[in-house]
Amino acid sequence: MTTNTTTPEEKKFKPWIIVLSIAIPLAVALLFTIRIPNVESLSFLPPIYATTNGITAVLLLISLTAIKNKKIALHKRINNIALILSVAFLVMYVAYHMTSDPTKYGGEGTIKYIYYFILFSHILLSVTVIPFVLITYVRALAGNFEGHRKIAKITFPIWLYVAVTGVIVYIMISPYY
Repeated sequence: MTTNTTTPEEKKFKPWIIVLSIAIPLAVALLFTIRIPNVESLSFLPPIYATTNGITAVLLLISLTAIKNKKIALHKRINNIALILSVAFLVMYVAYHMTSDPTKYGGEGTIKYIYYFILFSHILLSVTVIPFVLITYVRALAGNFEGHRKIAKITFPIWLYVAVTGVIVYIMISPYY
């Protein structure tokens, strides 16, 4: 018989999930407003962190295929790499914005509205996905696979959307860097 109760291991991580789910977006928002004076712009980073998002999207699809084929060890390794890449993206994104002036989107007409829709949905869901990823990850670590599967059905499409739209946003704004 399987149950969907919270394990003691999950309970230990709950305060961390709450703190990180609040602290990460707040820190990014704060750091986004800070410019480090007299430092060279890290203008080479956007194509790197966009590529990181693209690789993350591909890895998420591979991970889904792996688990559907009952390749649990591969699924676990791929998700660990996807999580590491997402953290690397975040570090590069913040570093870029702390050393570079903002880039204004230059498109006009309908494409401008499409860009801003994609950008705002990407930003909103990138904040929303943080607790989902953390809970999904902790449930797997704690061996609560029923709970893990349940929330992964929500986490996966959001995380995939964030990864894919990160690449789309980069492609759309890259002519204006």
